[in-house]
Order: sequence, then C-alpha cells, then structure tokens
Amino acid sequence: MSAGAWSCRARFRYKLTDMPFIITDPCIGTKDTACVDVCPVDCIHPRKDEPEFETTSMLYIHPDECIDCGACVPACPVAAIYDSPDSTPPSQKELINANAVYRAGDDGAVSQAEQIVKSHMSAHADLMAVAPAERAAAHAK
Repeated sequence: MSAGAWSCRARFRYKLTDMPFIITDPCIGTKDTACVDVCPVDCIHPRKDEPEFETTSMLYIHPDECIDCGACVPACPVAAIYDSPDSTPPSQKELINANAVYRAGDDGAVSQAEQIVKSHMSAHADLMAVAPAERAAAHAK
C-alpha cells in the first residue's frame, strides 16, 4: 500500500472511531433542522440554505467541525442523534460511515454519503416503514 493510501486509510479509520455524534435513520424523511438551529458551530449539514438540502435523504454531522457539545441531541425531535459510534444501535452502524464522508459542497462526498444511506434504506426496509418519530424506539427491539 502506498504512503498516500495508508495515510488516507488511517485518517478515515481515525474518523470512524473519533466521531463525536452520528445522525441516524430517524432523520430520513424528516430532516427537521432543530439540531441545526441549536448547533453553536454550524456543523450539521445540509442547512436549508445549502443546495444539497433538497436532494439529500437526511442531515449529517461534519466530524471535523463538531465540538462535541451535545446541543443537538435533545433538540432532535425524532431521537436520531447518538453520542458516539459505540452508542449507535447495530442496525445503524453503516450510517456512521455516511456521516464520516459527507462534506457540504463536495459533490463526490455527498454522493458517497447518499449511496450509503440508500443502501441502508434498502437493507432495512422493515425499519424504514416505521414512522420517523417511532423509528428510534424500533431500533432497540
């Protein structure tokens, strides 16, 4: 493996284990921006004024911008935000990757994140049939 590939791989692995907060599938079909409104550093994307807002399936937390304050968690009306990869339910683990790769304004990164989300939606059609506000509770079952 080349030094550049190793560096990129190591950085990505670091990000997955160091993700401060993860937005999960109750946000799909909701995209309520209450979490955006309370975020003191504007790390949740896409905002309503960003071009990706209309086309993305859910909101994402940018891991490099998040300061780990936790203001977003109680603001989320559908309990879609978890405080670490470890606390994220097993059925939601692939969405950690979606949050890790999403970058507002980067079409390739947005597309990659959305591919992960679409794959998750297909793999969990039973959960996706549950209303977003009730989906977080369904993950515990």
